[in-house]
Amino acid sequence: MLRTFLVFLLLSCTAVAADPPKLKVSANKRFLVTADEQPFFWLGDTAWELFHRLKREEVDAYLDKRAKQGFTVIQAVAIAELDGHTAPNPYGHLPLTNLDPAKPAVKDGADNDYWDHVDYVVKAANARGLVVGFLPTWGRFWHDAKPTEKPLFNKENAAVYGEWLGKRYKDAGLVWVLGGDRNVDTDEQKEIIRAMATGLAKGDGGAHLKTFHPPGGGGSAKWFHADDWLDFNMRQNGHQAEFTGRYDQTKADYDRTPTKPVLDGEPIYEGHPVSFKAKDLGHSVAADVRRPLYWNLFTGACGHTYGHHSVWQMYDTGRGPINNPLMTWAEALDEPGAAQMIHGRRLIESRPVLTRVPDDSVIVTDRVSTSVPGAGTRRFVATRDADGTYAMVYAPIGRPFKVKMDAIKGPTVTAWWFNPRTGEAKGIGDYPNTGEREFTHPDKGELLDWVLVLDDAAKKYPPPGKAK
Repeated sequence: MLRTFLVFLLLSCTAVAADPPKLKVSANKRFLVTADEQPFFWLGDTAWELFHRLKREEVDAYLDKRAKQGFTVIQAVAIAELDGHTAPNPYGHLPLTNLDPAKPAVKDGADNDYWDHVDYVVKAANARGLVVGFLPTWGRFWHDAKPTEKPLFNKENAAVYGEWLGKRYKDAGLVWVLGGDRNVDTDEQKEIIRAMATGLAKGDGGAHLKTFHPPGGGGSAKWFHADDWLDFNMRQNGHQAEFTGRYDQTKADYDRTPTKPVLDGEPIYEGHPVSFKAKDLGHSVAADVRRPLYWNLFTGACGHTYGHHSVWQMYDTGRGPINNPLMTWAEALDEPGAAQMIHGRRLIESRPVLTRVPDDSVIVTDRVSTSVPGAGTRRFVATRDADGTYAMVYAPIGRPFKVKMDAIKGPTVTAWWFNPRTGEAKGIGDYPNTGEREFTHPDKGELLDWVLVLDDAAKKYPPPGKAK
């Protein structure tokens, strides 16, 4: 505990006040934008136990770090997974009276109940310009039940609880994230979610976007894509390291009708047992969390969520570990993968955002297609501007590959290598826009990733990753 305390003291700094943006869906239904139509890049962190487990000084240290690292969204759960209904927060408070969602446990005065602490966290995040991805409850409380018990939530109290939350946080900078890592197995469960969504909208007057956090390998679209309350789709591509069967599903949701934005709200965490098989596959590292960032973005996602296995559970010495975290939450804040997420955000923001589309046809398929575009952890993916002013290819390995130069409309193409580990860009040169051209990134033969960026030279875009 002492070591963690010293670490978060070192992390603490004075936050710069900044109002979080009010969000809506873009006119083309592919992205999230601010009230003044500016693109909003969802760079989330899964801090599921933030409301439940951290003291206020710890909250401040955590939020300061993530704000400085360029995150834009903090995903946290009001009635948290790790017995958030019966295990009190650090100040001894529980969220509900008699385990009844229709009766949140509130007391008169400030700083003396569970929801006062949630208020503090939401306001602290918003003061740093961070949007809260606010989960009203983890899925176990509307889905799971012991043989002799019922879940906490039913259709009636879900509506009451949703309306109460909506009113309380009407003016906060947040997005409602329903669900919480569970399948919707029955019509009754589906109606509980819909009732909660209706209650939230009634309470906040429709002020906030809404989505649904699904279980591993799934997406909100499976149950709610046609529902009007679902503003954008969220996937949990989950804790696997391979492209096929998981991260390729982002494109599948992108292609659905009606058109809705999509993002991965829970990919593989840093420091997590790969595929939950630590004895066979070990624990994930920064490269394992970088690949999904670019796989998702380049196949149609409007943003991305990072996570660390120690941070989601706010693991610390003295707490029961869930699935063998490797370090405390405070130590995990400086893991390399977390610091590298900003490079993907800056890359996307350095080119026109709202006209970006996924397009693997930019990549020339090799005679052996499992080489290029590849498979498993070696999968290449591409995105481009619908107006033909730029294209990008994510190359997770140093293998030669060819691209179709006519993805760019101008007569001359400026090429760059962008380093996802450092955010640095290297100019390659200018080329005539003819035929196919082969490129090999700077680490030939290595399991190191780079992004090839091709620009219409006439646009004179800045180096990839730099502000426009």
